[in-house]
Amino acid sequence: MTHLLILGAGFSGKAIGQAFTAAGFSVSGTTRSAEKAEGLRALGIAPILYEGGPVPEALVADMARATHVVQSIAPGKDGDPLFRAGMPPISALMPNLAWAGYLSTVGVYGDHKGDWVDEETMLNPVSARSIERVEAENHWLGFGKTASLSVAVLRLAGIYGPGRNALRNMAEGTARRLVKKDQVFNRIRVEDIGRAALFLAQKSLGGVWNITDDEPGPPQDVVAEAARLMGLPVPPDVPFETAELSPMARSFYGENKRVSNAKLRAAGFEFGFPDYRQSLAELHTSGLWRG
Repeated sequence: MTHLLILGAGFSGKAIGQAFTAAGFSVSGTTRSAEKAEGLRALGIAPILYEGGPVPEALVADMARATHVVQSIAPGKDGDPLFRAGMPPISALMPNLAWAGYLSTVGVYGDHKGDWVDEETMLNPVSARSIERVEAENHWLGFGKTASLSVAVLRLAGIYGPGRNALRNMAEGTARRLVKKDQVFNRIRVEDIGRAALFLAQKSLGGVWNITDDEPGPPQDVVAEAARLMGLPVPPDVPFETAELSPMARSFYGENKRVSNAKLRAAGFEFGFPDYRQSLAELHTSGLWRG
């Protein structure tokens, strides 16, 4: 039986697990807490407690039967957990592996002053976390080449979906229209991440793939659309220059680019939520915005 192991079954990992489960895979996923383990079990994802470091016996056994793996654990300063010193080779841990997916970020492209980028664009990571992602990407792609295995790097745009979206921010009074001249971001509905991972796995596609919807745009426009759908006043503009932001939040605005999904579309993938307006409307109508 085809079996997917998700290393780091968080917001994106759970959506991936649901997509694979619906396609007939057995699915397991790691989590750091017993509380979250119950949530995974409710979705049909067998939970495995793993906090990093030495691999526990339960995870060793699950790795041995995995035919597919998705790595979603952030690398951190010590690098990707599966490539750290003392870790057995992936080919030894997962001898039945037929496909692997690594969840990265469009942040690896860095700043392109609003220009379009695609999978062939030279990388220019700015933040430490994006530099770490590039290193991890290279490890996974190198493993794929050495093992003659299809390894897909999924570069994800800004993730949102049920329970994590501008509609909920509006309802909770936390939405802000932060405005920086000419700034745009890409975004992706979490269910489309799940569907894209399944698409790549079922076609045994490797290499680098941008996972983003069709329409990069100003973040304040998303907030305005959410306010319209909720029938609430549009929050006032907050100039970026004077806004109170965490260093991480401010760093996101230091990168400005439009990320193309043309490669994924050319391969035959169809988005369930190709732009934020359709997606927010569906979240609002269905009530899924609450989570």
